[in-house]
Amino acid sequence: MIELIDLVKRFADLAAVNRVNLTVRRGEFLALLGPNAAGKTTTIKIIAGLMKPTSGTARVAGFDVQEEPLEARKRLAYVPDFPFLYDKLTPWEFFRFTGQLFQMQEARIKSAAEELIARFNLEPFLAKPIEGLSHGTRQRVAIVSALLHDPEVFVIDEPMVGLDPHHVRVVKDILKERSQQGMTVFVSTHQLSVAEEMADRIAIMHQGRLIALGTRDELRQRSGASGALEKVFLALTSQEAGQHAETAAESCSNARSG
Repeated sequence: MIELIDLVKRFADLAAVNRVNLTVRRGEFLALLGPNAAGKTTTIKIIAGLMKPTSGTARVAGFDVQEEPLEARKRLAYVPDFPFLYDKLTPWEFFRFTGQLFQMQEARIKSAAEELIARFNLEPFLAKPIEGLSHGTRQRVAIVSALLHDPEVFVIDEPMVGLDPHHVRVVKDILKERSQQGMTVFVSTHQLSVAEEMADRIAIMHQGRLIALGTRDELRQRSGASGALEKVFLALTSQEAGQHAETAAESCSNARSG
């Protein structure tokens, strides 16, 4: 449902995304991990059609995000780490607006929204302007609006930002339920516990490159580290950093010799 083929994004001399190849299957829950500036958010913005790649291809549900953007976006929901909402609207007005963008009938908007509103405990806030809501409540509004049209692919960057423990559990349960029903879930997070608990597979980016991909057990075997995912993550990124430093040193040495 998500295909990244030789994906590259450059900013001047910096390769923020460097020849990334990745396929996320229908109904799969994939967690994308990486240190700061690894290229995770840039990759997500390309998938969501918000950023044009320097080269390579991103496909959502079989549609090229650049060549067929409307078809791709019909099937996609995207929630950034700090979502943009229309502050003068109430949550209920925002849900109706979102549903209408996806050409949902009024009855379907109402039934889909009511179920999600109840699970996210948003009833007390439905008639209040979004601008007066807390960050956590705004995050819940954004997630509900994204799930409203029952997307085939759900992409979310740091899903638990601002959420209390109860609503963290709600988000985890809903995303796992939806993935089991066939929705592809692509989550970028710094919270290793989310990846360890939820993901079918885990991808790790470092300095723009995809350095590891697999199940938790496969990554443990590759890293040589046992135990928690934190140890595996640190081992793999440390190995990559060491190899990068050796390559850079060798390049400098060759340049001086030349």
